[in-house]
Amino acid sequence: MLYIEQLKERYQLIIGYVGTIIMGIGLALLLPLLLLPIYRTEINEISYFVVPSLVAIVLGYGMRRIMRYGEDATLTLHEGGVIVLLAWCSAAIISAMPFILSGKLNFTQAIFEAVSGLTTTGLSVVDVTKTSHMFLLWRSLMQFIGGAGLAVIMLSAIIGPHGLGLYHAEGRSDKLLPNVARSTKLIMVIYIGYITSGTFLYIIAGMPWFDAINHAVAAVSTGGFSTEPASIGAYQSLPIELITIILMFFGTTNFAAHYVLLKGEVKRFFQIGEIRFMFFALAIAIPLTAFFSLIKLYNAVGKGIRVAVFELTSALTTTGFSTVGYGDWDSFAIFIMIALMIIGGGAGSTAGGLKQYRVYIMLKSLVWNIKGYLLPQNVVRQNYVIRPEGKYYVSQDHALEISNFAMLYMITYAVGVLILLAHGYSLQDSMFEYASSLGTVGLSVGVTAFDAPKVVLWAETVGMLLGRLEFLVVFFAGLKIIKDIRIIVKRKF
Repeated sequence: MLYIEQLKERYQLIIGYVGTIIMGIGLALLLPLLLLPIYRTEINEISYFVVPSLVAIVLGYGMRRIMRYGEDATLTLHEGGVIVLLAWCSAAIISAMPFILSGKLNFTQAIFEAVSGLTTTGLSVVDVTKTSHMFLLWRSLMQFIGGAGLAVIMLSAIIGPHGLGLYHAEGRSDKLLPNVARSTKLIMVIYIGYITSGTFLYIIAGMPWFDAINHAVAAVSTGGFSTEPASIGAYQSLPIELITIILMFFGTTNFAAHYVLLKGEVKRFFQIGEIRFMFFALAIAIPLTAFFSLIKLYNAVGKGIRVAVFELTSALTTTGFSTVGYGDWDSFAIFIMIALMIIGGGAGSTAGGLKQYRVYIMLKSLVWNIKGYLLPQNVVRQNYVIRPEGKYYVSQDHALEISNFAMLYMITYAVGVLILLAHGYSLQDSMFEYASSLGTVGLSVGVTAFDAPKVVLWAETVGMLLGRLEFLVVFFAGLKIIKDIRIIVKRKF
């Protein structure tokens, strides 16, 4: 019975933290109302945001009230995983409510849109030409909330200096500073700083202020939601494309690497393994795609290279902005895009995918193994990579863990592709769309649409959640919840 009581106390702690996050989402739902003095004709949409906001605040406050904890309360990794899983599911439902209450989307579509926003994917079933400014801003705010880590942002001030469980459950293995709370606050400073700078740069480049805010948030969040049907391509502006590329790079870069750069250690920044891998991958992919596919497609060298640079950067950074459609792209260019979307962005960033760090380690492991066969057996080797905190010696267990994750990722990808194939989509379109969903990219060849089958939308929704939260967090959190419920039921009956 003592164990049951301890378990109940731990879940009261968990429920309290989730309640705090729900309250935060409720408060965030009120932010689109700040547009009313400017767009007064949208006053009839107030209730769509106020009602779910009040429900979330009251519910979150009630959950918070039952929480029991002391100043020294800490979270285990598994408890952090449970909080993250419950928080994201709750946030998705609450964030979807304005779309449901307004009748703009049904339940499946609304959950899809909310999950796409919170996971910073950017796939959308919303017609932005018929959507009010308040709803467009809410889509961007969801990407802002999810971008830097929903639970980390909301709880940074209360998890204390030892709350590593939640920090790592959000997929952040590299701390900027020894203190977790200070690290998360610094992440927010970096995050908001880039968004603010991006907004001003967009306005200077000629983008309307409302579009500038939305695109800056989406770019740094590697989200990709746009206020235009043609995305960045609607502006036909090279300066805007260049600003977007810079913001996409910032968004996909490990936050710990940002800290190295902000300290002025530029040389050390470019020595980081995954940073070098990112530029190496683009240096190979862009010329190949441009010269074998896009130059002959657009009948111009400059146009082909310009499109290749933007689209492939968008794919690798998992942002999802675009300047062109892909209906006339050949299979070679589409294959390169799929490969980059699967690789994904930097570890400890707002991006999704396998992550550049993991792919880099797998490639380095291959090289190390080949060298091992060529070197004398008595040679002692210490294999390491450069991470933001310095040299990191890669153990066999670490390499094996990464390989296992990659296998699980690819199995999930294959299942998702099969679901799309079963609904009549071509192999190429299915591979592209699910790579975009699972990698939280947001680029589309037209599969994701308002009239897409419900099973397809749910398959993509699950893929987006798995891609953002990462498989092991969801898997172990789910197992812990099931295990704890079974223990309580057995002891009680």
